[in-house]
Amino acid sequence: MKVKLVAILLAAAAPASAAPPTYFDYPTKPVRIVVGATPGETNDLLARIVAPSLANFLKRPFLINNEPGGNGSRAATLVAKAPPDGHMVLLVSAPFATSVSLYPNPGYHPERDFTPIARLASFPQVLIVQSSLKLGTLPEFISLVRATPGRVAIASTGTGTISHLTAELMKLQAGWLNALHVPYRGSAQALAGLLGNHVQALITNASTAQVHLRTGRVRALAVATAERLPSLPNVPTFAQAGVPGVEASGWTGIVAAAGTPYEPIVRLSVAIAEAMSTPAVVERFASQGAQTVREGPEDFGRYLHHEVERWAKVVKASGIGPE
Repeated sequence: MKVKLVAILLAAAAPASAAPPTYFDYPTKPVRIVVGATPGETNDLLARIVAPSLANFLKRPFLINNEPGGNGSRAATLVAKAPPDGHMVLLVSAPFATSVSLYPNPGYHPERDFTPIARLASFPQVLIVQSSLKLGTLPEFISLVRATPGRVAIASTGTGTISHLTAELMKLQAGWLNALHVPYRGSAQALAGLLGNHVQALITNASTAQVHLRTGRVRALAVATAERLPSLPNVPTFAQAGVPGVEASGWTGIVAAAGTPYEPIVRLSVAIAEAMSTPAVVERFASQGAQTVREGPEDFGRYLHHEVERWAKVVKASGIGPE
């Protein structure tokens, strides 16, 4: 969508006889993108990839403000309490939607305290196992777990992460599997645990697993998507492999404080859509294992609500609690 068309859409949002909206010229100063991660982590890198495009489109600097700590709660509470004018926004990911179920008081509610702007990216999940197990299918893996209750170790990238929750969803949808959960501090450590034969399986980002799939050291049994991934065409979905209802992805999006006016939300969402259609941004997101998504405020709001609701049920059914 071109800048001229954006101006027309925004002008149409107000009555013809009314004065231009107060926030029509948004942004009027630099915009801070708060990231609850340290520099160099995936979310930080994604923010730094998209920021220059937003600055170019909206003609104001977009600055990255790293606020790690408290599983993202420090960054979230900072933005939730900021003036609701769109000049401070929050880069969020899957834990943003699950925190309200995992922690008794995360300090914020993802829907009550924020206004969705756009979802930027998706990270499809895949179940991989050690090649030494000689397993070729998901049913074979499930049979192994059932035959050795509590002995098959499934790694995750951390308690409450999308990696962990997808594994719990799989266990529930398969009719409950008694497998051991082994949390690691991130995907690199979890993969090292799998490659080192400390665990037998791992659910992780598909792109993260691909390099090891090519070496043959691990085998992919199923992807947690509605359709097969073009990057893994020979790997069935969980539904195709006999366990329906296991669809899950990591994701990244941008939200603002609740009460932020309509005009900044629209201008930001349009600028983000423009950025996410730029070949350079798409390519750089792909280098981080992210599939770009063009999802505006309404669609992202529905997606966020769905994520909050669905994972609350999984957390309750599985009895997951904070470490």
